[in-house]
Parts: sequence; C-alpha cells; structure tokens
Amino acid sequence: MSQYVSRLGSARVAPRIRFPGGFSGSPRKPRRIAMLSVHTSPLHQPGTGDAGGMNVYIVELAKRLAAIDIDVEIFTRATTGSLPPEVELAPGVLVRHVDAGPYEGLAKEDLPAQLCAFTHGVMQAWAGQRPGYYDLVHSHYWLSGQVGWLAAQRWGVPLVHAMHTMAKVKNAALAEGDTPEPPARVIGETQIVRASDRLIANTAEEADELVRFYEADRAAVAVVHPGVNLERFRPADGRAAARARLGLPQDALIPLFAGRIQPLKAPDVLLRAVAELLDREPSLRTRMVVPVVGGPSGSGLAKPEGLQKLAARLGIADVVRFHPPVGQDQLADWFRAASVLVMPSYSESFGLVAIEAQAAGTPVVAAAVGGLPVAVRDEVSGFLIAGHDPKAYARAIGRFAEAPELVERMGAAAAAHAQSFGWDTAAAATADVYTAAMCDHRRRARTHHG
Repeated sequence: MSQYVSRLGSARVAPRIRFPGGFSGSPRKPRRIAMLSVHTSPLHQPGTGDAGGMNVYIVELAKRLAAIDIDVEIFTRATTGSLPPEVELAPGVLVRHVDAGPYEGLAKEDLPAQLCAFTHGVMQAWAGQRPGYYDLVHSHYWLSGQVGWLAAQRWGVPLVHAMHTMAKVKNAALAEGDTPEPPARVIGETQIVRASDRLIANTAEEADELVRFYEADRAAVAVVHPGVNLERFRPADGRAAARARLGLPQDALIPLFAGRIQPLKAPDVLLRAVAELLDREPSLRTRMVVPVVGGPSGSGLAKPEGLQKLAARLGIADVVRFHPPVGQDQLADWFRAASVLVMPSYSESFGLVAIEAQAAGTPVVAAAVGGLPVAVRDEVSGFLIAGHDPKAYARAIGRFAEAPELVERMGAAAAAHAQSFGWDTAAAATADVYTAAMCDHRRRARTHHG
C-alpha cells in the first residue's frame, strides 16, 4: 500500500502521514466537515431496517472527531415529520434532517430518485453559511457519495468517501435467494471512486477490492479499521451476571446471532448448524439456547417470518429465541451472556459486531469473508470458517460444547484482541486522511490556477 495507508490492526496510535509535493508549513486539519448519510440516520436503532454497523460507525466516529476539535454536521434523510430539522447528537456533532421524499415507507431501492431533493436540502443548509464553512465532505455509502460528489465540487473542498459495502463484491458472493445489486449502483459507485480525493477502506482487502473491481487509484485509498466503544463493550461483571439479567440458564451453550435478518447475513446457516449439532449430540438439547437478536432488513423484508418457519421445519423451534433489536447497552449484555457469537455472513466490509462481541469477552465463529479475518484472530479469539456449510459451523460450535473452558480462554483472548480497535485510534487516523486530502486538494488548486 502507499504512504497514505494506515494499518491499525494492532497499532494504538495513529501513524504519521507524509505530505508529498513539497508542501511547506504545518498541514491544517479541518475545522468542520459535512458528513453525509442519506439512507440511514445516526439516530436510528441499529439492527433494524437499514440501520446497522454503518450507523454505529458514523455516530462513534463523529463523536471522537468532535473530541479532537473537528466539528461534524451529519446530513441524513428525514424519516418522520416529528423530528426537528437539527438535533445535537453530542457537543460538536449536529444531525441535520433533510426533506427528500415521503417520510415513511420509502425503500432504499427507491432512494436514487430522491438524491436531487436531498442535494437541494444540503445546498440550502450551506447557502445560509459564510463562505468556506465546510472544509471537507465525508460521504458514507454510494447514495451519499453521489450527493457528496456534487457538494464537494460546488464548495471547492475535497471529497472523502467510505463505501461500507460494494455492489460488485456483494454480487460476486451472493447468498442463495438474495437479490443482486442493480447496475445503476455499480455505475454510481464507479463514478464516486473517480470523483473522490480519498477513499477510506476498512481493511487492506477492501482496499484491494476497490483497485481490482473499480480501478481506484491505489495512492488515494487509505485503510482505517473501524473502532469499537471499549467503554460500552467490555467484559464488565461477567457472563453469569449477564445471563441472570437476561433470564438465560447459567449452564447453557448459547450461540448468538446479532444483526439484521437478511440472506446476506446468513442467520439460516446458524439454524442449520444447530440442527446438525443436535442431530449429532441429542443430549445438548436440554442445555442449549440460540438467541437471534435483530429485525428483518433488505431482501429479508419479503419473508419476515422465514427464519421462524425454518426453525420449525428443522425441529429446533424449542431452542431458538427470537428477540427484536435492542439498544447498544443491552446488546453488550447479549454479547457477554453468549458462549459464542456466530457470523456466517456472505459479505462483510468489516464486521463491527464481531469486534463488539470480542470486546465484551466473547469468542466468535465467523465466515472468512471481507474484513472478518482482520476482526477475528483465527484459533485465538475464535474460529474462521471457509464457506457456508452448516456442518463446518456445527463442528466449530460443538468445540465449545466439548470443552466449556474454551469459552473463557478464547473470550479472554478476544477481549485483549479487541483493545487495539478503539475509536480514538480510528478517529485520529481519519483526521490524518482528511488533512492529506486537503493538502493535495490545495496543491492541485494552486497548480491549476498557477
């Protein structure tokens, strides 16, 4: 990778970024940035609808940027008329609600038609400010990137973009029965890659995918691992206390699924693995609880009862417990209570949930896809599985049944591993990327006008 790449898997401090082109003087970090999140609000409950890891990412990053004196204004689509136009999320973090399309019932697939209205709302907010009000635009996901492209150009500032997921990558590893991402998204993402001053990738693999699938300029891609809220997600008072609070049996084997219920996340693989395990070890049935914490999303909305029906068909409805999405503090308790978190996803740009569970002291069994091999240390903080064969997941979960001490040993290693993923580190590295983008942008402007 180039000198811009920040590999933060184990580093506790942000690396220094070198500024090319003979830039003299101290490079200036931004004072205020416009952050764009069109399709999902930082105020929404993660684990339901389109709200997930990206919501957590934006909220935590914005708060930590504000803590190092970078004010953040987050533009998001208004989804209810009851919210005020502006909400202070934290000191230095303002959420601006933009009217674009009907408040309720607008699917993510229908949002491209509202990008013009959303851009208009962003421009209106900017028009009321003094010149040079925003130093930089940071867009999240391709819908926001389309708006960010125009805003950055209009304001004469750099565009930094985070893909979060990529259509070409998702389509290359599609879950059975899942809907491919449309060509319009592929075209949109290709345009954004060309227009961005910097692209932030979660992992080195994602950086390689940007280059391979979208012909991104490698020198413009910076790798910054997302963080985890280490104050919230920690072992705290332990597994027994968390199980008592959630009404779970103390001696149970508890493989947990937490996330949006859609084919991409493959919760069905966990259910099939549990059925496989119980076929092999019928005695486990009396001491096994399988919580599924989350709400239907994406193509999962078409069959919201599909997972319950699958549990009944597999004959495991007695051990599976379905729970709606919960707040972050209660989610931390679910992680603490579990014997193991299971993430059989077909695609994950990073897999924030895996880091959160590990920070809470719980090992992870995950598919070896996307960022999960960075998030999980195979054979140390959990097990990585090649592919989505339920038998392979059954074997991995079964290891925790055969050797219960593995839960505590790997859980301790998981908590230690997660310590290197603090949000302060991620925010400092992101600020470095902003500074480098601004430096390059100014140099290009001088060259152009010179």
